[in-house]
Amino acid sequence: MKILVTGCAGFIGYHLCDHLLKNKKLKIFGIDNLNNYYDVELKKNRLKSLKKNKNFNFSKIDISDEKKIIINFKKNKYNIVINLAAQAGVRYSIKNPEIYQKSNINGFFNILESCKKFKVNHLIHASTSSVYGDNNKFPLKENFNTDKPLSFYAATKKSNEVMAYAYSNIYNLPITILRFFTVYGPKGRPDMSLYKFTDAIINNKIVRLFNDGDHVRDFTYISDVVDAIEKVIFSKNNNKVPYQIFNVSSDNPKTLKKFLKEIEKNCNKVSKKVYLKLQKGDVHKTHGSNNLISNQLGFKPQVTIEK
Repeated sequence: MKILVTGCAGFIGYHLCDHLLKNKKLKIFGIDNLNNYYDVELKKNRLKSLKKNKNFNFSKIDISDEKKIIINFKKNKYNIVINLAAQAGVRYSIKNPEIYQKSNINGFFNILESCKKFKVNHLIHASTSSVYGDNNKFPLKENFNTDKPLSFYAATKKSNEVMAYAYSNIYNLPITILRFFTVYGPKGRPDMSLYKFTDAIINNKIVRLFNDGDHVRDFTYISDVVDAIEKVIFSKNNNKVPYQIFNVSSDNPKTLKKFLKEIEKNCNKVSKKVYLKLQKGDVHKTHGSNNLISNQLGFKPQVTIEK
């Protein structure tokens, strides 16, 4: 089976490829544009590790490059496509919306078109808990209204979900959308709280806690996320329109203060803190229900933040 993972040098992409390559029956193809949104060396190191496996094939391509994407799909004839390539980050999208338009809208359109054109069996696409906006009914369920995103990043991801439904409905293309909730773990993104907090504690820098540290996040460990994606890869979708959405969360939210406390405990050091106001575009709380993916695919998160 040939599987394409876009954004393969990214945090989730790397861990997913690394896990799937343990299955010798799978050929994993990865594409990534290796942009400089964060440390390119970190991305190159992840890639270096993946390239040690002969069943891994890498191409440096930006998904917004229509010609190169079409050539790549035509050449490799994928069975399954997992689209993790996107411009991430809520705060970054406030100052740089054009990057999100290019990657998340135009890029995703190219993926949809290529999947349709080359008759891919299943497209799995990464969405985000950010699509729920400032919803105050918890836990968040897949059928809740998602029409009021608080950031342009969330708006592009919501647009992806709507575009995907149209393609699934018109062209009978099987698509699964996964709404990820605050994914963390080793080799993670340096712009995420785990890295920022740890770096600050170790180097005696100040930890900046927005919303006075009262943010609540559904922290979901990377191995649980990879497990959820794997379950989707090997599942069948029997819906009339072959389109489905699943939350992927720990279903066990914690405050940022609690998260920081666990890091302090592991570093054996108390941090210097400064408390700041809620930032524009930030959601106060995320807490996703896993009932749907649990009932349909047997997904159960295994890793707590303490562990």
